Amino acid sequence: MKNNVLNEMDVAELEIKLTDNLEALQNLHFQKALQQLEHPLQIRYLRREIAQIKTVLGEYARGIRKQKERQQ
Repeated sequence: MKNNVLNEMDVAELEIKLTDNLEALQNLHFQKALQQLEHPLQIRYLRREIAQIKTVLGEYARGIRKQKERQQ
């Protein structure tokens, strides 16, 4: 996932994306254990994306990043 996409997401969207990615990572680990995983690099890419999301969430928690106010 590109950094600009992460920058545009708010905290709630990031948390949803994080839980989805964690579930997908667990599913990929099961597929690997059963030797049904077609693309083993998917695990690496998903772990990196999870780390990027956790970094952005941590920056919000520490106050390094500020949430943008949405205009309606």
